Amino acid sequence: MKFEVTVEISRREGILDPEGTEIERVVPALGYTNVTGVRMGRTMRLVVDAADEAAANDQVDEMCRRLLANPVIEDYRISLSALETA
Repeated sequence: MKFEVTVEISRREGILDPEGTEIERVVPALGYTNVTGVRMGRTMRLVVDAADEAAANDQVDEMCRRLLANPVIEDYRISLSALETA
């Protein structure tokens, strides 16, 4: 079974986020004075072929811990949806 996976990776709370800080500093100059708490991150999308949703989630979780995210300074969130087969 194939699953479309989205992984959202962001800095942990309390870890400096220089990109987010810079964006938050600059947006008021563009007229957006109501923006605070800017945090930068990255999103990855992939397709995983696995026996079931739990197996796909476990595989992606291991990939995040070993390669995709730095568990010391980053958190990640995994979203899965089954791809329909014709």
